[in-house]
Amino acid sequence: MIESIDNSLIDWSRAQFALTAIYHWLFVPLTLGLGIIQAVMETIYYKTGKVFWKTTAQFWMKVFGINFAIGVATGLILEFEFGTNWSNYSWFVGDIFGAPLAIEGILAFFMEATFIAVMFFGWNKVSKGFHLASTWLTIGGATISAVWILVANAWMQYPAGMHFNADTVRNEMADFWAVALSPVAINKFLHTVLSAWILSGVFVVGISSWYLLKKREVAFALSSIKVAAVFGLVASLLTLWTGDSSAYLVAQKQPMKLAAMEGLYEGGKGVGLVGIGLLNPTKQSYNDDTNPFLFKIELPGLLSYLAERDLKGYVPGIKNLIDGYQTPSGETTLSAQEKMARGQVAIKALANYRAAKKNGDEAVALEQLALLNANFEYFGYGYIKHPSELIPSVGLTFYAFRVMVILGGFFILLFIIVSWLSYKNRYEDKHWLQKAAFWSIPLAYIASQAGWVVAEVGRQPWAIQDILPVSAAISKLNTSSVQVTFFVFLVLFTVLLIAEIGIMVKTIRKGPQISEQ
Repeated sequence: MIESIDNSLIDWSRAQFALTAIYHWLFVPLTLGLGIIQAVMETIYYKTGKVFWKTTAQFWMKVFGINFAIGVATGLILEFEFGTNWSNYSWFVGDIFGAPLAIEGILAFFMEATFIAVMFFGWNKVSKGFHLASTWLTIGGATISAVWILVANAWMQYPAGMHFNADTVRNEMADFWAVALSPVAINKFLHTVLSAWILSGVFVVGISSWYLLKKREVAFALSSIKVAAVFGLVASLLTLWTGDSSAYLVAQKQPMKLAAMEGLYEGGKGVGLVGIGLLNPTKQSYNDDTNPFLFKIELPGLLSYLAERDLKGYVPGIKNLIDGYQTPSGETTLSAQEKMARGQVAIKALANYRAAKKNGDEAVALEQLALLNANFEYFGYGYIKHPSELIPSVGLTFYAFRVMVILGGFFILLFIIVSWLSYKNRYEDKHWLQKAAFWSIPLAYIASQAGWVVAEVGRQPWAIQDILPVSAAISKLNTSSVQVTFFVFLVLFTVLLIAEIGIMVKTIRKGPQISEQ
Protein backbone atom coordinates (compact mmCIF):
# COMPACT_ATOMS: atom_id res chain seq x y z
CA MET A 1 0.00 0.00 0.00
CA ILE A 2 1.11 3.57 -0.70
CA GLU A 3 1.90 5.60 2.42
CA SER A 4 2.43 8.96 0.78
CA ILE A 5 1.96 10.21 -2.75
CA ASP A 6 2.02 13.45 -4.69
CA ASN A 7 -1.32 15.24 -4.31
CA SER A 8 -1.20 16.41 -7.91
CA LEU A 9 -1.17 12.77 -9.05
CA ILE A 10 -4.24 12.09 -6.94
CA ASP A 11 -6.02 15.15 -8.33
CA TRP A 12 -5.22 14.35 -11.96
CA SER A 13 -6.14 10.68 -11.59
CA ARG A 14 -9.44 11.62 -10.02
CA ALA A 15 -10.04 14.18 -12.76
CA GLN A 16 -9.36 11.61 -15.48
CA PHE A 17 -11.70 9.06 -13.92
CA ALA A 18 -14.37 11.71 -13.39
CA LEU A 19 -14.01 12.83 -17.01
CA THR A 20 -14.48 9.29 -18.29
CA ALA A 21 -17.42 8.62 -15.96
CA ILE A 22 -19.18 11.86 -16.89
CA TYR A 23 -18.91 11.18 -20.61
CA HIS A 24 -19.95 7.54 -20.16
CA TRP A 25 -23.01 8.56 -18.19
CA LEU A 26 -24.11 10.85 -21.02
CA PHE A 27 -24.92 7.72 -23.02
CA VAL A 28 -26.02 5.10 -20.47
CA PRO A 29 -29.32 6.65 -19.22
CA LEU A 30 -30.75 7.05 -22.71
CA THR A 31 -29.80 3.45 -23.51
CA LEU A 32 -31.58 2.09 -20.43
CA GLY A 33 -34.79 4.09 -20.86
CA LEU A 34 -35.14 4.40 -24.62
CA GLY A 35 -34.76 0.63 -24.92
CA ILE A 36 -37.85 0.17 -22.74
CA ILE A 37 -39.84 2.79 -24.67
CA GLN A 38 -39.05 1.24 -28.05
CA ALA A 39 -39.85 -2.23 -26.69
CA VAL A 40 -43.25 -0.99 -25.48
CA MET A 41 -43.93 0.45 -28.94
CA GLU A 42 -42.98 -2.82 -30.61
CA THR A 43 -45.21 -4.68 -28.16
CA ILE A 44 -48.12 -2.47 -29.26
CA TYR A 45 -47.25 -3.35 -32.89
CA TYR A 46 -47.19 -7.05 -31.98
CA LYS A 47 -50.61 -6.78 -30.31
CA THR A 48 -52.34 -4.57 -32.89
CA GLY A 49 -50.54 -5.47 -36.10
CA LYS A 50 -50.45 -1.77 -37.08
CA VAL A 51 -47.40 -0.99 -39.20
CA PHE A 52 -47.52 2.55 -37.80
CA TRP A 53 -46.24 1.25 -34.46
CA LYS A 54 -43.57 -0.87 -36.16
CA THR A 55 -42.21 2.20 -37.96
CA THR A 56 -42.41 4.25 -34.77
CA ALA A 57 -40.43 1.62 -32.86
CA GLN A 58 -37.89 1.37 -35.69
CA PHE A 59 -37.23 5.11 -35.59
CA TRP A 60 -36.53 5.19 -31.87
CA MET A 61 -34.47 2.02 -32.30
CA LYS A 62 -32.16 3.93 -34.67
CA VAL A 63 -31.61 6.60 -32.02
CA PHE A 64 -31.05 3.87 -29.43
CA GLY A 65 -28.43 2.19 -31.63
CA ILE A 66 -26.43 5.38 -32.19
CA ASN A 67 -26.34 6.07 -28.46
CA PHE A 68 -25.64 2.45 -27.50
CA ALA A 69 -22.52 2.15 -29.68
CA ILE A 70 -20.81 5.21 -28.19
CA GLY A 71 -21.75 4.19 -24.66
CA VAL A 72 -20.01 0.81 -25.01
CA ALA A 73 -16.77 2.47 -26.13
CA THR A 74 -16.59 4.85 -23.15
CA GLY A 75 -17.58 2.09 -20.72
CA LEU A 76 -14.67 -0.12 -21.75
CA ILE A 77 -12.19 2.70 -21.13
CA LEU A 78 -13.71 3.33 -17.71
CA GLU A 79 -13.16 -0.27 -16.62
CA PHE A 80 -9.58 -0.31 -17.91
CA GLU A 81 -8.77 2.70 -15.72
CA PHE A 82 -9.21 0.60 -12.59
CA GLY A 83 -6.12 -1.34 -13.64
CA THR A 84 -4.06 1.54 -14.99
CA ASN A 85 -4.77 4.40 -12.57
CA TRP A 86 -6.08 2.57 -9.50
CA SER A 87 -3.94 -0.54 -9.24
CA ASN A 88 -3.74 -0.47 -5.43
CA TYR A 89 -7.52 -0.35 -5.32
CA SER A 90 -7.75 -3.26 -7.75
CA TRP A 91 -5.27 -5.29 -5.70
CA PHE A 92 -6.86 -4.49 -2.33
CA VAL A 93 -10.50 -5.23 -3.26
CA GLY A 94 -10.28 -6.87 -6.69
CA ASP A 95 -11.54 -10.22 -5.41
CA ILE A 96 -14.84 -8.55 -4.48
CA PHE A 97 -15.13 -5.64 -6.91
CA GLY A 98 -14.12 -7.80 -9.85
CA ALA A 99 -16.86 -10.39 -9.31
CA PRO A 100 -19.85 -8.16 -10.26
CA LEU A 101 -17.92 -6.76 -13.22
CA ALA A 102 -17.06 -10.27 -14.40
CA ILE A 103 -20.70 -11.31 -14.17
CA GLU A 104 -21.67 -8.17 -16.05
CA GLY A 105 -19.22 -9.00 -18.82
CA ILE A 106 -20.07 -12.69 -19.10
CA LEU A 107 -23.85 -12.55 -18.67
CA ALA A 108 -25.08 -9.13 -19.73
CA PHE A 109 -22.60 -8.39 -22.51
CA PHE A 110 -23.13 -11.72 -24.25
CA MET A 111 -26.88 -11.41 -23.80
CA GLU A 112 -26.85 -8.01 -25.50
CA ALA A 113 -24.44 -9.14 -28.21
CA THR A 114 -26.56 -12.19 -29.01
CA PHE A 115 -29.89 -10.44 -29.47
CA ILE A 116 -29.01 -6.91 -30.59
CA ALA A 117 -28.27 -8.06 -34.15
CA VAL A 118 -31.69 -9.71 -34.38
CA MET A 119 -33.29 -6.56 -32.96
CA PHE A 120 -31.73 -4.30 -35.60
CA PHE A 121 -31.56 -6.55 -38.65
CA GLY A 122 -34.12 -9.27 -38.09
CA TRP A 123 -37.38 -7.44 -38.79
CA ASN A 124 -38.06 -9.35 -42.01
CA LYS A 125 -36.00 -12.44 -41.18
CA VAL A 126 -37.61 -13.79 -38.01
CA SER A 127 -41.14 -14.00 -36.70
CA LYS A 128 -42.77 -11.02 -34.98
CA GLY A 129 -42.74 -12.86 -31.67
CA PHE A 130 -39.06 -13.79 -31.84
CA HIS A 131 -38.12 -10.27 -32.85
CA LEU A 132 -40.11 -8.80 -29.95
CA ALA A 133 -38.43 -11.23 -27.57
CA SER A 134 -35.02 -10.19 -28.94
CA THR A 135 -35.84 -6.52 -28.34
CA TRP A 136 -36.85 -7.14 -24.73
CA LEU A 137 -33.84 -9.41 -24.16
CA THR A 138 -31.48 -6.76 -25.55
CA ILE A 139 -32.72 -4.09 -23.19
CA GLY A 140 -32.88 -6.75 -20.46
CA GLY A 141 -29.19 -7.38 -21.04
CA ALA A 142 -28.42 -3.66 -20.81
CA THR A 143 -30.35 -3.46 -17.54
CA ILE A 144 -28.62 -6.54 -16.14
CA SER A 145 -25.33 -4.89 -17.05
CA ALA A 146 -26.39 -1.88 -15.02
CA VAL A 147 -27.35 -4.16 -12.11
CA TRP A 148 -23.84 -5.54 -11.65
CA ILE A 149 -22.03 -2.28 -12.25
CA LEU A 150 -24.24 -0.61 -9.66
CA VAL A 151 -23.72 -3.51 -7.23
CA ALA A 152 -19.98 -2.87 -7.52
CA ASN A 153 -20.46 0.86 -6.97
CA ALA A 154 -22.80 0.26 -4.02
CA TRP A 155 -20.18 -1.95 -2.41
CA MET A 156 -17.76 0.98 -2.56
CA GLN A 157 -20.33 3.03 -0.65
CA TYR A 158 -21.17 0.25 1.82
CA PRO A 159 -18.61 -2.60 1.92
CA ALA A 160 -20.37 -5.77 3.06
CA GLY A 161 -19.90 -9.52 2.76
CA MET A 162 -16.10 -9.32 2.92
CA HIS A 163 -13.17 -10.67 4.91
CA PHE A 164 -9.66 -9.22 4.99
CA ASN A 165 -6.88 -11.72 4.33
CA ALA A 166 -3.77 -10.46 6.09
CA ASP A 167 -1.55 -12.95 4.26
CA THR A 168 -2.41 -11.63 0.81
CA VAL A 169 -3.32 -8.08 1.92
CA ARG A 170 -6.57 -8.42 -0.02
CA ASN A 171 -10.22 -8.24 0.86
CA GLU A 172 -11.99 -11.45 -0.11
CA MET A 173 -15.66 -12.11 -0.64
CA ALA A 174 -17.17 -13.95 2.31
CA ASP A 175 -20.83 -13.73 1.29
CA PHE A 176 -21.76 -13.09 -2.35
CA TRP A 177 -25.40 -12.40 -1.58
CA ALA A 178 -24.50 -9.88 1.12
CA VAL A 179 -22.69 -7.97 -1.63
CA ALA A 180 -25.33 -8.41 -4.34
CA LEU A 181 -28.41 -7.88 -2.18
CA SER A 182 -27.26 -5.28 0.31
CA PRO A 183 -29.91 -2.58 0.90
CA VAL A 184 -27.56 -0.01 -0.62
CA ALA A 185 -27.09 -2.10 -3.78
CA ILE A 186 -30.82 -2.66 -4.27
CA ASN A 187 -31.65 0.99 -3.71
CA LYS A 188 -28.82 2.24 -5.93
CA PHE A 189 -29.95 0.03 -8.80
CA LEU A 190 -33.58 1.11 -8.54
CA HIS A 191 -32.85 4.80 -8.06
CA THR A 192 -30.25 4.98 -10.83
CA VAL A 193 -32.18 3.01 -13.44
CA LEU A 194 -35.44 4.81 -12.72
CA SER A 195 -33.68 8.16 -13.05
CA ALA A 196 -32.38 6.95 -16.43
CA TRP A 197 -35.97 6.22 -17.45
CA ILE A 198 -36.90 9.80 -16.54
CA LEU A 199 -34.19 11.16 -18.83
CA SER A 200 -35.40 8.94 -21.67
CA GLY A 201 -39.00 10.02 -21.13
CA VAL A 202 -37.97 13.67 -21.28
CA PHE A 203 -35.87 12.96 -24.40
CA VAL A 204 -38.70 11.31 -26.34
CA VAL A 205 -41.29 13.90 -25.26
CA GLY A 206 -38.87 16.71 -26.14
CA ILE A 207 -37.90 15.38 -29.58
CA SER A 208 -41.54 14.58 -30.38
CA SER A 209 -42.51 18.09 -29.33
CA TRP A 210 -39.93 19.43 -31.81
CA TYR A 211 -41.78 17.61 -34.58
CA LEU A 212 -45.03 19.23 -33.46
CA LEU A 213 -43.41 22.66 -33.47
CA LYS A 214 -42.21 21.98 -37.02
CA LYS A 215 -45.69 20.59 -37.90
CA ARG A 216 -44.10 17.33 -39.03
CA GLU A 217 -44.91 13.69 -38.32
CA VAL A 218 -47.81 14.78 -36.11
CA ALA A 219 -49.37 11.35 -35.57
CA PHE A 220 -45.96 9.82 -34.81
CA ALA A 221 -45.08 12.62 -32.39
CA LEU A 222 -48.37 12.51 -30.48
CA SER A 223 -48.27 8.72 -30.17
CA SER A 224 -44.67 8.78 -28.97
CA ILE A 225 -45.53 11.46 -26.41
CA LYS A 226 -48.40 9.41 -24.99
CA VAL A 227 -46.10 6.46 -24.37
CA ALA A 228 -43.10 8.44 -23.12
CA ALA A 229 -44.99 10.87 -20.87
CA VAL A 230 -46.75 8.11 -18.92
CA PHE A 231 -43.52 6.10 -18.80
CA GLY A 232 -41.66 9.16 -17.50
CA LEU A 233 -44.33 9.98 -14.93
CA VAL A 234 -44.32 6.47 -13.47
CA ALA A 235 -40.51 6.52 -13.38
CA SER A 236 -40.51 9.95 -11.69
CA LEU A 237 -42.88 8.89 -8.93
CA LEU A 238 -40.93 5.69 -8.30
CA THR A 239 -37.68 7.69 -8.25
CA LEU A 240 -39.20 9.93 -5.58
CA TRP A 241 -39.86 6.83 -3.48
CA THR A 242 -36.36 5.39 -3.99
CA GLY A 243 -34.89 8.83 -3.29
CA ASP A 244 -36.49 8.78 0.15
CA SER A 245 -34.98 5.34 0.81
CA SER A 246 -31.62 6.55 -0.50
CA ALA A 247 -31.58 9.47 1.95
CA TYR A 248 -32.30 7.11 4.83
CA LEU A 249 -29.51 4.72 3.80
CA VAL A 250 -27.03 7.57 3.36
CA ALA A 251 -27.90 8.78 6.87
CA GLN A 252 -27.26 5.32 8.30
CA LYS A 253 -24.18 4.32 6.30
CA GLN A 254 -22.56 7.60 5.18
CA PRO A 255 -23.55 10.34 7.64
CA MET A 256 -20.75 12.66 6.47
CA LYS A 257 -22.21 12.61 2.96
CA LEU A 258 -25.63 13.56 4.32
CA ALA A 259 -24.13 16.41 6.36
CA ALA A 260 -22.36 17.72 3.23
CA MET A 261 -25.57 17.43 1.18
CA GLU A 262 -27.27 19.69 3.71
CA GLY A 263 -24.40 21.99 4.64
CA LEU A 264 -25.03 20.80 8.18
CA TYR A 265 -22.10 21.60 10.46
CA GLU A 266 -23.79 21.40 13.85
CA GLY A 267 -26.36 18.64 14.18
CA GLY A 268 -29.17 18.18 16.61
CA LYS A 269 -32.73 16.97 17.04
CA GLY A 270 -35.60 17.96 14.76
CA VAL A 271 -33.29 19.19 12.00
CA GLY A 272 -34.93 20.85 9.01
CA LEU A 273 -34.24 20.09 5.35
CA VAL A 274 -32.83 23.05 3.41
CA GLY A 275 -35.16 23.67 0.48
CA ILE A 276 -33.25 26.63 -0.93
CA GLY A 277 -30.07 28.10 0.47
CA LEU A 278 -26.89 29.99 -0.33
CA LEU A 279 -23.71 28.80 1.35
CA ASN A 280 -21.39 31.31 2.97
CA PRO A 281 -18.11 31.31 0.98
CA THR A 282 -16.22 32.86 3.90
CA LYS A 283 -16.60 29.75 6.06
CA GLN A 284 -13.13 28.22 6.02
CA SER A 285 -13.22 25.51 8.69
CA TYR A 286 -15.68 23.04 10.13
CA ASN A 287 -15.03 24.32 13.67
CA ASP A 288 -15.09 28.08 13.19
CA ASP A 289 -18.05 30.20 14.28
CA THR A 290 -18.95 31.50 10.82
CA ASN A 291 -22.56 30.89 9.81
CA PRO A 292 -22.46 28.31 6.98
CA PHE A 293 -25.36 30.02 5.16
CA LEU A 294 -25.96 33.51 3.84
CA PHE A 295 -29.63 32.55 3.77
CA LYS A 296 -31.72 29.38 3.71
CA ILE A 297 -35.35 28.27 3.67
CA GLU A 298 -35.91 25.10 5.69
CA LEU A 299 -38.66 22.51 5.85
CA PRO A 300 -38.90 21.94 9.64
CA GLY A 301 -37.97 18.49 10.93
CA LEU A 302 -37.84 16.93 7.47
CA LEU A 303 -34.13 16.01 7.51
CA SER A 304 -34.61 14.26 10.85
CA TYR A 305 -37.52 12.35 9.36
CA LEU A 306 -35.57 11.35 6.25
CA ALA A 307 -32.58 10.25 8.34
CA GLU A 308 -34.29 8.62 11.32
CA ARG A 309 -37.98 8.33 10.39
CA ASP A 310 -38.66 10.66 13.27
CA LEU A 311 -39.39 14.39 12.99
CA LYS A 312 -37.43 14.88 16.23
CA GLY A 313 -34.64 12.41 15.43
CA TYR A 314 -30.99 13.31 15.99
CA VAL A 315 -28.85 14.04 12.92
CA PRO A 316 -25.10 14.66 13.38
CA GLY A 317 -23.40 17.49 11.53
CA ILE A 318 -19.89 17.73 10.13
CA LYS A 319 -18.42 19.09 13.38
CA ASN A 320 -20.11 16.33 15.41
CA LEU A 321 -18.77 13.64 13.11
CA ILE A 322 -15.23 15.03 13.29
CA ASP A 323 -15.17 15.69 17.05
CA GLY A 324 -17.28 12.72 18.11
CA TYR A 325 -20.70 12.99 19.73
CA GLN A 326 -23.10 11.31 22.08
CA THR A 327 -26.18 9.72 20.55
CA PRO A 328 -29.62 10.19 22.16
CA SER A 329 -29.31 6.64 23.52
CA GLY A 330 -26.14 7.66 25.40
CA GLU A 331 -23.63 5.95 23.12
CA THR A 332 -20.44 7.94 22.49
CA THR A 333 -19.04 7.83 18.95
CA LEU A 334 -15.34 8.02 18.21
CA SER A 335 -13.81 11.26 17.02
CA ALA A 336 -11.88 11.44 13.75
CA GLN A 337 -8.62 11.60 15.69
CA GLU A 338 -9.50 8.41 17.58
CA LYS A 339 -10.45 6.63 14.35
CA MET A 340 -7.20 7.77 12.74
CA ALA A 341 -5.24 6.43 15.73
CA ARG A 342 -7.00 3.07 15.57
CA GLY A 343 -6.45 2.96 11.81
CA GLN A 344 -2.73 3.49 12.33
CA VAL A 345 -2.77 0.66 14.88
CA ALA A 346 -4.39 -1.60 12.26
CA ILE A 347 -1.84 -0.69 9.58
CA LYS A 348 1.09 -1.23 11.96
CA ALA A 349 -0.39 -4.52 13.18
CA LEU A 350 -0.62 -5.70 9.56
CA ALA A 351 3.04 -4.89 8.97
CA ASN A 352 4.04 -6.60 12.24
CA TYR A 353 1.94 -9.65 11.41
CA ARG A 354 3.59 -10.09 8.01
CA ALA A 355 7.04 -9.63 9.52
CA ALA A 356 6.29 -12.20 12.24
CA LYS A 357 4.99 -14.69 9.67
CA LYS A 358 8.12 -14.22 7.60
CA ASN A 359 10.27 -14.86 10.67
CA GLY A 360 8.19 -17.88 11.69
CA ASP A 361 7.08 -16.33 15.00
CA GLU A 362 3.51 -17.68 15.20
CA ALA A 363 2.76 -16.33 18.68
CA VAL A 364 3.54 -12.74 17.70
CA ALA A 365 1.73 -13.25 14.39
CA LEU A 366 -1.47 -14.35 16.15
CA GLU A 367 -1.23 -11.45 18.59
CA GLN A 368 -0.82 -8.90 15.80
CA LEU A 369 -3.58 -10.50 13.71
CA ALA A 370 -5.99 -10.17 16.63
CA LEU A 371 -4.98 -6.53 17.00
CA LEU A 372 -5.52 -5.95 13.27
CA ASN A 373 -8.96 -7.55 13.29
CA ALA A 374 -10.01 -5.54 16.34
CA ASN A 375 -9.22 -2.28 14.55
CA PHE A 376 -9.80 -3.16 10.90
CA GLU A 377 -13.07 -1.24 10.57
CA TYR A 378 -10.94 1.92 10.93
CA PHE A 379 -8.14 0.69 8.65
CA GLY A 380 -8.61 3.43 6.07
CA TYR A 381 -8.45 6.19 8.66
CA GLY A 382 -4.81 5.30 9.23
CA TYR A 383 -3.97 6.94 5.88
CA ILE A 384 -5.73 10.19 6.76
CA LYS A 385 -3.31 12.96 7.71
CA HIS A 386 -5.77 15.51 9.10
CA PRO A 387 -9.45 15.31 10.14
CA SER A 388 -10.39 17.97 7.57
CA GLU A 389 -9.57 15.45 4.83
CA LEU A 390 -12.67 13.52 5.88
CA ILE A 391 -14.96 16.36 4.78
CA PRO A 392 -16.08 16.19 1.14
CA SER A 393 -16.67 19.30 -0.96
CA VAL A 394 -19.66 20.77 0.86
CA GLY A 395 -20.45 23.35 -1.80
CA LEU A 396 -20.43 20.96 -4.75
CA THR A 397 -22.39 18.27 -2.90
CA PHE A 398 -24.94 20.76 -1.49
CA TYR A 399 -25.73 22.48 -4.78
CA ALA A 400 -25.67 19.29 -6.88
CA PHE A 401 -28.22 17.72 -4.53
CA ARG A 402 -30.56 20.68 -4.92
CA VAL A 403 -30.20 20.73 -8.69
CA MET A 404 -31.14 17.05 -8.77
CA VAL A 405 -34.14 17.40 -6.46
CA ILE A 406 -35.54 20.62 -7.94
CA LEU A 407 -35.28 19.33 -11.50
CA GLY A 408 -36.81 16.02 -10.40
CA GLY A 409 -39.83 17.92 -9.10
CA PHE A 410 -40.02 19.88 -12.35
CA PHE A 411 -40.07 16.66 -14.40
CA ILE A 412 -42.93 15.24 -12.33
CA LEU A 413 -44.95 18.39 -13.05
CA LEU A 414 -44.00 18.31 -16.74
CA PHE A 415 -45.01 14.67 -17.17
CA ILE A 416 -48.32 15.21 -15.37
CA ILE A 417 -49.28 18.15 -17.60
CA VAL A 418 -48.07 16.52 -20.83
CA SER A 419 -49.77 13.20 -20.03
CA TRP A 420 -53.07 14.91 -19.22
CA LEU A 421 -53.10 17.12 -22.30
CA SER A 422 -51.94 14.41 -24.68
CA TYR A 423 -54.61 11.95 -23.58
CA LYS A 424 -57.21 14.71 -23.82
CA ASN A 425 -55.92 15.40 -27.38
CA ARG A 426 -55.09 19.00 -26.44
CA TYR A 427 -51.30 18.91 -26.52
CA GLU A 428 -50.86 19.59 -30.23
CA ASP A 429 -51.76 23.29 -29.89
CA LYS A 430 -49.74 24.00 -26.72
CA HIS A 431 -46.67 25.47 -28.41
CA TRP A 432 -45.30 27.02 -25.22
CA LEU A 433 -45.36 23.63 -23.52
CA GLN A 434 -43.78 21.95 -26.54
CA LYS A 435 -40.91 24.44 -26.37
CA ALA A 436 -40.57 23.83 -22.63
CA ALA A 437 -40.50 20.06 -23.23
CA PHE A 438 -37.85 20.37 -25.94
CA TRP A 439 -35.57 22.58 -23.83
CA SER A 440 -36.02 20.23 -20.88
CA ILE A 441 -33.79 17.67 -22.61
CA PRO A 442 -30.50 19.25 -21.46
CA LEU A 443 -32.00 19.74 -17.99
CA ALA A 444 -32.55 15.98 -17.75
CA TYR A 445 -28.88 15.36 -18.47
CA ILE A 446 -27.86 17.97 -15.90
CA ALA A 447 -30.06 16.34 -13.25
CA SER A 448 -28.65 12.91 -14.09
CA GLN A 449 -25.05 14.09 -13.77
CA ALA A 450 -25.87 15.98 -10.56
CA GLY A 451 -27.05 12.74 -8.97
CA TRP A 452 -23.68 11.12 -9.58
CA VAL A 453 -21.87 14.19 -8.27
CA VAL A 454 -23.76 13.81 -4.99
CA ALA A 455 -23.02 10.08 -4.81
CA GLU A 456 -19.33 10.25 -5.65
CA VAL A 457 -18.14 13.65 -4.44
CA GLY A 458 -20.11 13.16 -1.21
CA ARG A 459 -18.21 9.89 -0.62
CA GLN A 460 -14.78 11.51 -0.67
CA PRO A 461 -12.10 10.97 0.52
CA TRP A 462 -13.03 7.29 0.31
CA ALA A 463 -12.52 4.92 -2.58
CA ILE A 464 -14.03 2.27 -0.27
CA GLN A 465 -16.03 3.80 2.55
CA ASP A 466 -13.94 3.81 5.78
CA ILE A 467 -11.54 1.15 4.44
CA LEU A 468 -9.52 2.67 1.63
CA PRO A 469 -9.04 6.38 0.90
CA VAL A 470 -8.35 7.60 -2.62
CA SER A 471 -4.79 8.53 -1.62
CA ALA A 472 -4.00 4.86 -0.90
CA ALA A 473 -5.91 3.44 -3.87
CA ILE A 474 -3.94 5.10 -6.64
CA SER A 475 -1.30 3.70 -8.98
CA LYS A 476 2.24 5.03 -8.68
CA LEU A 477 2.47 6.86 -12.01
CA ASN A 478 4.14 9.96 -13.33
CA THR A 479 1.74 12.86 -12.99
CA SER A 480 2.67 14.02 -16.48
CA SER A 481 1.50 10.68 -17.92
CA VAL A 482 -1.91 11.09 -16.33
CA GLN A 483 -2.11 14.68 -17.53
CA VAL A 484 -1.37 13.65 -21.11
CA THR A 485 -3.97 10.87 -21.11
CA PHE A 486 -6.50 13.21 -19.49
CA PHE A 487 -6.31 15.58 -22.44
CA VAL A 488 -6.20 12.70 -24.94
CA PHE A 489 -9.42 11.34 -23.46
CA LEU A 490 -10.94 14.81 -23.32
CA VAL A 491 -10.37 15.28 -27.05
CA LEU A 492 -11.41 11.72 -27.92
CA PHE A 493 -14.61 11.78 -25.88
CA THR A 494 -15.52 15.25 -27.12
CA VAL A 495 -15.10 14.12 -30.74
CA LEU A 496 -17.25 11.05 -30.03
CA LEU A 497 -19.91 13.20 -28.39
CA ILE A 498 -19.96 15.69 -31.25
CA ALA A 499 -20.15 12.82 -33.74
CA GLU A 500 -23.02 11.19 -31.86
CA ILE A 501 -24.96 14.44 -31.59
CA GLY A 502 -24.37 15.10 -35.30
CA ILE A 503 -25.61 11.64 -36.32
CA MET A 504 -28.61 11.91 -33.99
CA VAL A 505 -29.55 15.36 -35.30
CA LYS A 506 -29.31 14.11 -38.87
CA THR A 507 -31.47 11.08 -38.04
CA ILE A 508 -34.06 13.17 -36.21
CA ARG A 509 -34.24 15.79 -38.97
CA LYS A 510 -34.79 13.04 -41.53
CA GLY A 511 -37.56 11.67 -39.35
CA PRO A 512 -39.39 8.36 -39.42
CA GLN A 513 -40.86 6.97 -42.63
CA ILE A 514 -44.31 6.53 -41.17
CA SER A 515 -47.00 4.31 -42.60
CA GLU A 516 -50.54 4.93 -41.32
CA GLN A 517 -51.55 1.25 -41.65
